[in-house]
Amino acid sequence: MSAQRRAVVDVFTGEHVHLTADEILLQAREDLPEISRATVYNTLADLVEMGELLAVSAGDGPKRYDPNVARPHHHLMCTHCGELKDVVPEGLEALNLSAAELHGYRLVGVDITFRGLCADCGGTAHDT
Repeated sequence: MSAQRRAVVDVFTGEHVHLTADEILLQAREDLPEISRATVYNTLADLVEMGELLAVSAGDGPKRYDPNVARPHHHLMCTHCGELKDVVPEGLEALNLSAAELHGYRLVGVDITFRGLCADCGGTAHDT
Protein backbone atom coordinates (compact mmCIF):
# COMPACT_ATOMS: atom_id res chain seq x y z
CA MET A 1 0.00 0.00 0.00
CA SER A 2 1.37 3.43 -0.93
CA ALA A 3 2.17 6.02 1.72
CA GLN A 4 -0.66 8.18 0.41
CA ARG A 5 -3.26 5.45 0.72
CA ARG A 6 -1.93 4.51 4.14
CA ALA A 7 -2.36 8.13 5.28
CA VAL A 8 -6.04 7.99 4.28
CA VAL A 9 -6.64 4.63 5.98
CA ASP A 10 -4.90 5.83 9.15
CA VAL A 11 -7.42 8.67 9.51
CA PHE A 12 -10.02 6.04 10.39
CA THR A 13 -7.99 4.48 13.20
CA GLY A 14 -9.52 5.00 16.63
CA GLU A 15 -12.89 6.55 17.30
CA HIS A 16 -15.49 5.85 14.64
CA VAL A 17 -16.52 9.20 13.24
CA HIS A 18 -18.24 10.17 10.04
CA LEU A 19 -15.84 12.41 8.17
CA THR A 20 -16.22 14.22 4.86
CA ALA A 21 -13.58 13.82 2.16
CA ASP A 22 -12.27 17.32 2.93
CA GLU A 23 -11.95 16.48 6.65
CA ILE A 24 -10.11 13.29 5.72
CA LEU A 25 -7.80 15.28 3.44
CA LEU A 26 -6.95 17.74 6.24
CA GLN A 27 -6.20 14.94 8.71
CA ALA A 28 -4.18 12.95 6.18
CA ARG A 29 -2.09 16.05 5.43
CA GLU A 30 -1.05 16.18 9.09
CA ASP A 31 0.98 13.00 8.45
CA LEU A 32 1.65 13.47 4.74
CA PRO A 33 1.50 17.15 3.69
CA GLU A 34 1.95 16.40 -0.03
CA ILE A 35 -1.11 14.13 -0.35
CA SER A 36 -3.45 15.34 -3.10
CA ARG A 37 -7.21 15.76 -3.04
CA ALA A 38 -7.48 13.37 -6.02
CA THR A 39 -5.62 10.64 -4.12
CA VAL A 40 -7.95 11.01 -1.15
CA TYR A 41 -11.08 10.86 -3.32
CA ASN A 42 -9.77 7.90 -5.34
CA THR A 43 -8.76 6.03 -2.17
CA LEU A 44 -12.16 6.64 -0.60
CA ALA A 45 -13.91 5.36 -3.73
CA ASP A 46 -11.72 2.24 -3.72
CA LEU A 47 -12.36 1.60 -0.01
CA VAL A 48 -16.12 1.94 -0.52
CA GLU A 49 -16.00 -0.41 -3.51
CA MET A 50 -14.02 -2.97 -1.46
CA GLY A 51 -16.57 -2.76 1.37
CA GLU A 52 -14.08 -1.25 3.84
CA LEU A 53 -16.02 2.02 4.20
CA LEU A 54 -19.64 3.09 3.88
CA ALA A 55 -20.44 6.27 1.98
CA VAL A 56 -23.30 7.95 3.83
CA SER A 57 -25.35 10.66 2.18
CA ALA A 58 -26.13 13.23 4.84
CA GLY A 59 -28.92 15.27 3.30
CA ASP A 60 -27.80 18.24 1.25
CA GLY A 61 -24.26 18.14 2.62
CA PRO A 62 -21.25 16.21 1.41
CA LYS A 63 -20.98 12.45 1.73
CA ARG A 64 -19.59 11.16 4.99
CA TYR A 65 -17.44 8.06 5.28
CA ASP A 66 -18.16 5.48 7.96
CA PRO A 67 -15.58 2.83 8.89
CA ASN A 68 -18.18 0.83 10.83
CA VAL A 69 -18.89 -1.90 8.27
CA ALA A 70 -18.87 -4.89 10.63
CA ARG A 71 -22.36 -4.43 12.08
CA PRO A 72 -25.55 -3.38 10.25
CA HIS A 73 -26.72 -0.02 11.54
CA HIS A 74 -28.57 3.17 10.69
CA HIS A 75 -27.64 6.79 11.27
CA LEU A 76 -28.96 9.68 13.33
CA MET A 77 -28.24 13.11 11.86
CA CYS A 78 -28.61 16.59 13.33
CA THR A 79 -30.36 18.74 10.74
CA HIS A 80 -28.72 21.88 12.13
CA CYS A 81 -25.01 21.07 12.62
CA GLY A 82 -24.77 17.87 10.54
CA GLU A 83 -23.45 15.64 13.33
CA LEU A 84 -23.89 11.99 12.38
CA LYS A 85 -24.08 9.07 14.82
CA ASP A 86 -24.42 5.32 14.37
CA VAL A 87 -27.60 3.80 15.82
CA VAL A 88 -28.77 0.21 16.05
CA PRO A 89 -32.47 0.33 16.92
CA GLU A 90 -34.14 -2.64 18.52
CA GLY A 91 -35.75 -4.85 15.91
CA LEU A 92 -33.28 -3.91 13.16
CA GLU A 93 -33.17 -7.56 12.09
CA ALA A 94 -36.96 -7.59 11.66
CA LEU A 95 -36.93 -4.85 9.03
CA ASN A 96 -38.18 -6.73 6.00
CA LEU A 97 -40.35 -6.00 3.01
CA SER A 98 -43.01 -8.36 1.75
CA ALA A 99 -42.80 -9.72 -1.80
CA ALA A 100 -45.50 -7.23 -2.84
CA GLU A 101 -43.58 -4.32 -1.31
CA LEU A 102 -40.41 -5.34 -3.15
CA HIS A 103 -42.07 -4.83 -6.56
CA GLY A 104 -39.68 -7.39 -8.07
CA TYR A 105 -36.54 -5.77 -6.67
CA ARG A 106 -33.67 -7.80 -5.24
CA LEU A 107 -32.42 -5.81 -2.25
CA VAL A 108 -28.70 -5.19 -1.99
CA GLY A 109 -28.75 -2.82 0.98
CA VAL A 110 -30.71 -0.59 3.32
CA ASP A 111 -29.78 2.95 4.34
CA ILE A 112 -31.96 4.69 6.91
CA THR A 113 -31.12 8.07 8.39
CA PHE A 114 -33.13 9.45 11.29
CA ARG A 115 -33.10 13.25 11.39
CA GLY A 116 -33.52 15.64 14.30
CA LEU A 117 -31.70 18.16 16.46
CA CYS A 118 -28.80 17.09 18.65
CA ALA A 119 -28.67 18.23 22.28
CA ASP A 120 -26.26 21.06 21.44
CA CYS A 121 -28.56 22.41 18.71
CA GLY A 122 -31.76 22.39 20.75
CA GLY A 123 -32.86 18.79 20.84
CA THR A 124 -33.89 17.26 24.14
CA ALA A 125 -33.94 13.67 25.27
CA HIS A 126 -36.98 12.57 27.22
CA ASP A 127 -37.75 9.12 28.56
CA THR A 128 -41.31 8.19 27.78
